[in-house]
Amino acid sequence: MFQRFHAMKERNEGGFTLIELLVVILIIAILAAIAIPVFLRQREKGWVAASQSALKNAATASESYATSQTAGSYLGLNATTGAAGQPIVNEGYSPVAGVTLAVAATANTYCITATHANLDTTHLWKVATYDSADGQPTSAETC
Repeated sequence: MFQRFHAMKERNEGGFTLIELLVVILIIAILAAIAIPVFLRQREKGWVAASQSALKNAATASESYATSQTAGSYLGLNATTGAAGQPIVNEGYSPVAGVTLAVAATANTYCITATHANLDTTHLWKVATYDSADGQPTSAETC
């Protein structure tokens, strides 16, 4: 009798039940539902960082431009950047893929606006600005 019970026990331990497999699949689905939005946010953070980096690089190029002008004027910067031959590009700014800059300048101040093509209109940093008075990128749409 003991041998017969032992033989039946060995025969029934051959695999997982359907319930056990469904529980494992459910756990994996829950973990994926948590992880996927986090991964998507990382791309957005990268695009925001690209915009901010472009703003800071353009600000450095603007300051470099002003040092080469009479009385440190920013007046020649009133143009949309992105093409060779424009003041910011000539001073070392390298255009960033997906980021469009617009520069407005007076004799004593300048304002740079960056727009990233991959950020939708609801995102806080869709448009970022760098005002020479503030000295840092902000998510304000105008200076």
